[in-house]
Amino acid sequence: MGDGIAIQSTNNSIKSNKDKKKKKKKNKNRGGSKKKMTHEQVLAFKFVTEWVSLDNPSSFATSSLVDDFGVQKPVGKNGDRVVFDLHCHSKCSDGFLSPSKVVERAHINGVKVLALTDHDTMAGIPEAVESARKYGIKIIPGVEVSTIFYPSGGDTEAEEPVHILAYYSSIGPSKFEELDKFLSNIRDGRYLRAKNMVLKLNKLKMALKWEHVCRIAGSGTAPGRLHVARAMVEAGYVENLKQAFARYLFDGGPAYSKGSEPVVEEAIKMICDTGGVAVLAHPWALKNPVAIIRRLKEAGLHGMEVYKSDGRLAAYSDLADAYGLLKIGGSDYHGRGGHHESELGSVNLPVLVLHDFLKVARPIWCNAIRELLECYAEEPSNTNLETITRFGRTRIFKGGSPLYCGQDLIDHCLPLWLSSQEMENEEFEATKLKLSNVSTSQGGTPVLIET
Repeated sequence: MGDGIAIQSTNNSIKSNKDKKKKKKKNKNRGGSKKKMTHEQVLAFKFVTEWVSLDNPSSFATSSLVDDFGVQKPVGKNGDRVVFDLHCHSKCSDGFLSPSKVVERAHINGVKVLALTDHDTMAGIPEAVESARKYGIKIIPGVEVSTIFYPSGGDTEAEEPVHILAYYSSIGPSKFEELDKFLSNIRDGRYLRAKNMVLKLNKLKMALKWEHVCRIAGSGTAPGRLHVARAMVEAGYVENLKQAFARYLFDGGPAYSKGSEPVVEEAIKMICDTGGVAVLAHPWALKNPVAIIRRLKEAGLHGMEVYKSDGRLAAYSDLADAYGLLKIGGSDYHGRGGHHESELGSVNLPVLVLHDFLKVARPIWCNAIRELLECYAEEPSNTNLETITRFGRTRIFKGGSPLYCGQDLIDHCLPLWLSSQEMENEEFEATKLKLSNVSTSQGGTPVLIET
């Protein structure tokens, strides 16, 4: 009896050790075998990290390792990674966290570059930039624009809501007032849309109050479907957010309502005209992606989301290749929690993808920055200076170093936004010459900048 127990115990031990070895081998294989970077990947990594480090003195040491997919693995002395998250939301639209809390969570998750892309507003960018300073995170000012796609032939039944992500330089859109007015019209439509949803729910015997929805959205935030859904959950009409959407708020659902979204081509033109990069958000949510992508490419679309937290979607990657579009992705983080939401930094963008994105974006952003600086050089007013410092780290502060003239912009600000190569081209040399002639006497009182 005792020998039998001993044998059984030994067998169990052997089996356990075998299981551990199998599990260890499985995990090792899952991580991908490590290999040397190709020459192309080394150059791409150098290009990306140099840009990330422009306004952050902490340098990145070049890693010599990538996995089978070319995804960047831990680099640098402290195991830093160059993680980009190009899609997330805060309380300024339909997220659950403040912009500073989103940035804090991004830092915890190892994100180095974060694009805050709230729906139809850039109100959260200044707070995100201020918070990001503490963590050495680079913020890409962004926005997710709500639009409508109208098929050719006037088939109203095939209309589709389409979301376009816009990415701007460190100092934001070149024509901020023009863009803000455009977005403001969309936000006004969101108020009407949410009111209509509440009215429809009331007709469905749900006594939801408009004040309840506005309270959830918060002061100054245009209510969206998510805020209506949260009010439904809190009022006890549905068990959770998923049920609210599945039963009532889905596109074409019994409580669904349209807003005053612009035509998608119009939004892409606005993004391009204001110095932005236009990217199609979550194409997998579209009913007719091929026709839409074809039209949007003709309208000036630069890229589309292809990467999710569960990897690259091959079908959409092929579509992007077919139409010559950038392939990017992001978590679409809202901070609601739960198993169905991707975490900040959970989307692994290969270093070559990041390189391709920046190769397209940087010349566009460079031109936008030059346009803003030209406006200031021609009319060196405090108003134009504040436009330049709206989102950047050179915002107006009570303490810091005084900005006395245009030369200070060249010396203190341009190196935060542009590489030396970008500043040395012929057009920028002419802009710098104009700026160097701007003095305090022309531009009013000195502005304090942070260095």
